[in-house]
Amino acid sequence: MIPPGSPTVSRTSRDVVILGAGLIGLATALELANRGASVTVIERDRMLAAASTAAAGMLAADDPCNHDSLRGLSRLSIQRYPEFLHRIEHLSGLPIPFQTETTLQYMAGGPALRLQEHSIDPRQLASSLSAAIRATAIQVVEKTRVSAIEAKLSGNELRLEDGSCFSTGAILFATGAWTAETSNALVGKPLSVSPCKGQMLRVRISPPRSFQEVHRSERIYIVPRTHGPQAGTAVIGATVEEAGFDTTVCGRDLDGLRALAAALLPWLGSAEEAPMVESWAGLRPATPDLLPMLGAGLHRGHFIATGHYRNGILLAPATAIVMADLIEGKSPGVNLSDFSPLRFHSEP
Repeated sequence: MIPPGSPTVSRTSRDVVILGAGLIGLATALELANRGASVTVIERDRMLAAASTAAAGMLAADDPCNHDSLRGLSRLSIQRYPEFLHRIEHLSGLPIPFQTETTLQYMAGGPALRLQEHSIDPRQLASSLSAAIRATAIQVVEKTRVSAIEAKLSGNELRLEDGSCFSTGAILFATGAWTAETSNALVGKPLSVSPCKGQMLRVRISPPRSFQEVHRSERIYIVPRTHGPQAGTAVIGATVEEAGFDTTVCGRDLDGLRALAAALLPWLGSAEEAPMVESWAGLRPATPDLLPMLGAGLHRGHFIATGHYRNGILLAPATAIVMADLIEGKSPGVNLSDFSPLRFHSEP
């Protein structure tokens, strides 16, 4: 209820409203806009401020540690990645080069495998994607939250904290590690997504040391940066911690990561040969089975795209495509049955 004498509430009609301006939300917004939809993205913080820029950037579709259910979605993403990057670069004018082309995968108790896979710098992707979004008609509302969602005969109405309203036929929840609290506040039932903390560090590679490919085992990865502002460094990660929304960095944990990296490349154990440039922690969105949630939600016109865990960078193009298909009422070309957002919920 609007009190008497209050200013007139601004109401805007959009085809799709996306909650969350991380990589998944913005990639889907770009795909929908390219198909002709009007799109607004609402973000509680800033665009691409959380997990999207905390990642290492491996496009690890053939990582033997990946769940078998991810293979179809992963391969679609790899197929569409060049087009995805080209669209962003064309809109922004900012290149997103592949940093590496191969990965040395260390197998437990066996020989190492050399995989043909690329990596990118997520910070370069974020800069280019932000500029690309601004070059389109996509509206991004930052530093605000949705206070309520109300079902209408014509669709859904969202009210923001500032009192403005959006009417839309489709709402996409792409709120990452914050999905449970967001869904609980807005639809009265939390989706089973929780934050999983990952600490990482970046070290400088001093001559004559150099390497051009990712080194990865089940417990550690080392991802070199070969192009752009971070060239001549390597990212080492990452811890896997259930620590809520804590993003503090602990020196002891970083030392543990360095020790694991040194088991693959011994010189990384030396702070003199590989001095630390920076460290940080990100929050991965994790579901109980560590698979994404992709599909229709609990209410008419609600869609979910979250829970990508350690594969958000890899799966962004495919997620954008299949979610745009679902929102348009089309059948996606990938089997999404294992990713149903309702798989953890039973009717009372």
